[in-house]
Amino acid sequence: MKPSNNTILKLLDRPTILLYLALVVAGWFSICGATYDFDTSALFSMGSRPVMQLIWIATAICINGVLLTIDSNTYEVLAPYLYVGMLLLLAVTIVIAPDIKGSHSWLVLGPLRLQPAEFAKITTSMALASVLAMHEFKLSSIKGYTWIFTIVMLPILLIILQNETGSALVFFALFLALYREGFNGVFLGLATSAVVIFVAAIKLSDSYFWGHTPADVWVVSFLIMLATMVSILIYVRKPGQYFWSITVGTIVLLYVGGIALALNMPFNFAIINYVAIAGLSIWLIYRAWTHLRIGYFFIMLFSIGCLGFFHSVDYVFDEVMQPHQQTRIKVALGVEDDPRGSGYNVEQSKIAIGSGGLTGKGFLKGTQTKLKYVPEQATDFIFCTIGEEKGFVGASLVLIAFAALILRILYLSERQTTVFARVYGYCVGSIFLFHLIVNVGMVLGIVPVIGIPLPFFSYGGSSLWGFSILLFIFLSLDARREA
Repeated sequence: MKPSNNTILKLLDRPTILLYLALVVAGWFSICGATYDFDTSALFSMGSRPVMQLIWIATAICINGVLLTIDSNTYEVLAPYLYVGMLLLLAVTIVIAPDIKGSHSWLVLGPLRLQPAEFAKITTSMALASVLAMHEFKLSSIKGYTWIFTIVMLPILLIILQNETGSALVFFALFLALYREGFNGVFLGLATSAVVIFVAAIKLSDSYFWGHTPADVWVVSFLIMLATMVSILIYVRKPGQYFWSITVGTIVLLYVGGIALALNMPFNFAIINYVAIAGLSIWLIYRAWTHLRIGYFFIMLFSIGCLGFFHSVDYVFDEVMQPHQQTRIKVALGVEDDPRGSGYNVEQSKIAIGSGGLTGKGFLKGTQTKLKYVPEQATDFIFCTIGEEKGFVGASLVLIAFAALILRILYLSERQTTVFARVYGYCVGSIFLFHLIVNVGMVLGIVPVIGIPLPFFSYGGSSLWGFSILLFIFLSLDARREA
């Protein structure tokens, strides 16, 4: 017997509902503070951002109510169709969407503007959950990995074609949710290695060592990183064996090259790089052949792949990335100081947060935000308004509330009785976590500015609707878990 709507309301997780309402209300007050400009009456004039956000909140609550009336099986059945439909909508958006700040990601329907990428997170999460819930599906198989990567990468590619790189990056958070289902940790290791190599290459692009070119420094750093990663991989397979051999061999090669550099000898330091990789590859192939362990062969491929990726960083950074993306990354990594250009937003947001002190300046009393020093302070940089008006205490309470919401979602995910509901719950938690870390991180200047909203705080209907639907579908699934 299916539970009635009244029963569903009673079974809704109240702590999650209270956290949701608290964050939405706090977000509305933050938008008031971010848009206030000495005229209180203007805050509540028709068409103002606080009034529009109230409309978005009211409609979101109505949508949430409708979602709670839908049977949980319906979401699983419709998941593949909704996913395909969203892919088609993303593709159409590339063609028909107007150019807004260089992006073709917004559909304009009269006075209404919607960003399909916000809703694609929902359909992609449902599609992943639907596939993993199939009885014959095996995540550890090649076919399984192909399905997973295809489902996640298709919306990423379409959103990148809309010139919305920040929104596309959010989808990579979905891979975190899959580790609960047995996703291979090798992929996380590869992703981490790629990020480390990329960041190191950019950081060292202008570094000099004993008067030698940055290229020489890159080679030294890369060889040290690669030797460390390969040593760890081998140590994991056979603790104690060969670890010191690789380490000592790397040190000897670096020592020889270091002497050549110190004596200003006409020595191409890149030779050490290729000799080390060639020697390591031959040794790994020998180990794989004589001990019939394919793991050594994959470590060899990893080493060669790292070498190829290392030498492609320059091309990707200079030729593939756009100039504003290059500058944002350099500013975030401290390679370049651009306080009047790409670094202006971050610099002003840090000033606003710092000026809030311990308890803040008070509601509508933030001078940095009131005087509009921070661009996009009601959307991507809304957290600086919280820091200025509510200070360290208020900002900390907001972060604690988000942490409580994410932990609660993960707790609810673990008590689900179906694979679909559990996987979907972990996808919801992963998306919220990614948005929180990246948004707050870019406001504080510790990650590049990629322009993604803070859930329930950043102004906008697409964002609020997207996060609300994402959460309330899961709450509906949770309330019906015993049905």
